[in-house]
Amino acid sequence: MPGRSDPASHLAMTMNGQNRAAIHPGMTVDIVLKRDQRTGKRTRGVVAEILTNSSFHPHGIKVRLRDGQVGRVQEIIG
Repeated sequence: MPGRSDPASHLAMTMNGQNRAAIHPGMTVDIVLKRDQRTGKRTRGVVAEILTNSSFHPHGIKVRLRDGQVGRVQEIIG
């Protein structure tokens, strides 16, 4: 139907780390650190702080993990 979004695609958009509203301190996420951007290597951790102020970022919302590492969210884990 026109005007209705597919629930599966909406879920995928919220789980990929591009929308700030989907990310909260205490969540487990996979991030890409600045030094790993070329390889795309992911680091898993728990969000301590959200650093991106905008509601959307095409490369992922920037966060600081509890261990102090900073990177962009690639995926929100369960």
